[in-house]
Formats: sequence, C-alpha cells, structure tokens
Amino acid sequence: MSLPSSPSLVTRLRAAGCVFAEDEADLLLSTAATPAELDAMVERRVAGEPLEHVLGWAEFCGVRVAVAPGVFVPRPRTGFLVGQAAALARRVAGTPVVLDLCCGTGAMGLALAARLERAELHAADLDPAAVRCARRNLPGGHVHLGDLYEPLPATLRGRVDVLIASPPYVPSGSVSLLPPEARLHEPLLALDGGGDGLDVVRRVIAGAPDWLAPGGHLLVETGERQADATAEAVARAGLAVEVANSEELDATAVIGTRA
Repeated sequence: MSLPSSPSLVTRLRAAGCVFAEDEADLLLSTAATPAELDAMVERRVAGEPLEHVLGWAEFCGVRVAVAPGVFVPRPRTGFLVGQAAALARRVAGTPVVLDLCCGTGAMGLALAARLERAELHAADLDPAAVRCARRNLPGGHVHLGDLYEPLPATLRGRVDVLIASPPYVPSGSVSLLPPEARLHEPLLALDGGGDGLDVVRRVIAGAPDWLAPGGHLLVETGERQADATAEAVARAGLAVEVANSEELDATAVIGTRA
C-alpha cells in the first residue's frame, strides 16, 4: 500500500487555506490506514471540517483526547485552567474529588487526572454526543448526562474539592464572528453564552457552594473582558475570589474558594 506523498497533500491543504498545512499533512498521513481513508479525510479537511474531527482525536495538555464530529474541540488556552486546578488538587489530603462541568469531551478531567496520583472524577454535560465522547475518554470516571448539577448523585453534594468548568462564554452577538470551523461544526450550546456571554457561567457559580467541600475550589474559564463580572458573581456566591491570567495562552481563570 502506498499513500500519497506529503508534498502533494501540503499543496492541497494550503490551497484550502490551512495555515499549518505541513503539520496537518503529517498528522493525516500518520492516522490514515489506507489511501482511500486518507483521501476521505483530506476531502473532509479541505471542505472545512476541523482537523480534530477528521483525525478523531486532539492533543491537549500532553494527552490524546478522543473527539467526535459535532463535539466541541478542546482549546490549548484551557490548559491554563488545568494547571491551576492541578496545583490546588495536589494540596488535598487523601483522594481529591474532582468535578468537570460542561465537560464536552472530558478533556479537562482527563488532563487533570493525568497530573494527579489519584482522583475521584465526575463529569457532566448536557449534550449526549459530548457525553458519549467523555465516557470514552474517562473510562475510570463517572460521566453524567444532564444540565449542570442536575444529574449529579446527591452523595456528591458538599464533597467536591476541585470543580472545573469551561462553560460557553461567547456573547450571542459575537458567535457570528467565530471562525467557520467553530460556527459550522461545533454545537451552538457549547459556544453561545447569552447576551454578555455569562449566562451559563453565572449558573455554574451560583450552584457551586452547595457542592464544594469546605476549602474546595471552583475554577471557571472566561474571557479577559468578562473576568471582573465573573469575579463579582463568585463573590456574591460567598466564595473567596481571585483571578489568574496567562498572557502566553491568552487565558483567564476565575477561582473561588469555599471558606
């Protein structure tokens, strides 16, 4: 079996507007098992489908995450929140209880668990396709289908040491400005955060105190311009608040701690 050469693939991908055509060609060549499969994958990519959907996986925080078509692709910037969460989880005596809300593929929970010696991991999402994906990525975790805290077992209430969430936070009016890969191929419920982008974020924050253990931490990803409003919501929920930023990753995490 002979697969097409990388230069020919690079030419096709570059003509389709792929900025990192060389890297993408290498990934497609290494993933495809047959020439027919490679051709089908290239056609999907040239048509504008996200590379991660075409490959069936994404690299995130050093781990490979299964990604299915129609599911939100984990972003590199979210690795900043994972790093902040890992530092806090390591301070927990015994086995930390981790909850990944709006989990999507479960990428954050997977990456966080990979950085810890042990963890009791729970995740939840409203999208059935995302939950199916998360269950593939988190075979040792507990993945729940439903709206935020609604599907969680009552036994988890007041026990969560680290609650991580990357809810949709794009303002409704800005969704049309997103790259076509996101607008056309990722679910709107994973992108659209309402008028100011914080509709779901506020609901995550409001419910967090009931589920956090004493001394437990809530970490929410948000946009830099939304950080102040997010921090105010955390303070109104009765949590001590701080804001952490990474210029390198263009990432913002708002952290709340239950006294």
